[in-house]
Amino acid sequence: MLYQHPLAYLIGLHGVALLRAWGGEHDREFVAARLAEIRELLDDDRWGDGATAPALPIADLYDGWSAWYDEPGNRMLDIEQPHVWEILDRAEPGTALDAACGTGRHAEYLARLGHEVIGVDGSPGMLAKARTKVPDGRFHLGELESLPLPDDRVDLAVCALALCHVPDLAPVFREFARVLKPGGRLVVSDTRGLLDGFDHPLIHRTPEGDVGFIPNHHRSAADYLTAAIAAGFEVLSCVEPRQPFPYVDDDGVPPGAQGPVPESLPDEMPNVWGLHRFAVAATNAATRDVPILIVWEFRLRRTDETA
Repeated sequence: MLYQHPLAYLIGLHGVALLRAWGGEHDREFVAARLAEIRELLDDDRWGDGATAPALPIADLYDGWSAWYDEPGNRMLDIEQPHVWEILDRAEPGTALDAACGTGRHAEYLARLGHEVIGVDGSPGMLAKARTKVPDGRFHLGELESLPLPDDRVDLAVCALALCHVPDLAPVFREFARVLKPGGRLVVSDTRGLLDGFDHPLIHRTPEGDVGFIPNHHRSAADYLTAAIAAGFEVLSCVEPRQPFPYVDDDGVPPGAQGPVPESLPDEMPNVWGLHRFAVAATNAATRDVPILIVWEFRLRRTDETA
């Protein structure tokens, strides 16, 4: 069960910002302003008692997102996609797996590059969108820990923004190694969290009106390396794009975001996008230069190669 209080989130942002000031990133005026803002937040009685929510199946969230996931304004996708496509551009056409394919944004690009495309996802709603984008692709309902493919099936595998949802990386990388041909390439992108190793869980309201959350697991680079090397992969490249600055504008939402600023009402699950406007300077200070993503390119070693 998840408990969230809006004031805890706001004070947490100020805490990170003040720690960075402690380390020399900001001056006395900045610190004084943050302390004054904290006092104002503590004296404000609008925050309520917070709220609790149970964990939900991941497919429930992504089924709900499928209708609008590809709409403009998702900075995560805008930053991630060019890095992944740059790697895909270097791959010879062959059989490509888009694991956790979502709406098929990478599958569609792979098809344009001349690959035979296979997609796997745990969300029926996402798969329906992917099939419309790549009519000639083969799409399967399945999980990353048990891919519905035979051994040595694909030349290239992509897994985008999905590993944050799996509790253990090791079985997933073993599955990638199983379905890839020796010498095959694996491209992995994953979120790095709002702050260093932390992100707010994804809150979702079901069609029945119930509210729940999807946990996020944020790892160090060593966590990915440990799972990948044990499964027989070697690293070809790795990049960590940074959070854009400013993270939010003066209205508390990211530059270019679509739609109105959401409300965060007392005694409901807090909506962080409705809270940032109460701590714009702290939000931007806490998130500056923090990696937003990590993008890996791996190669599966052949059996005659040594580590």
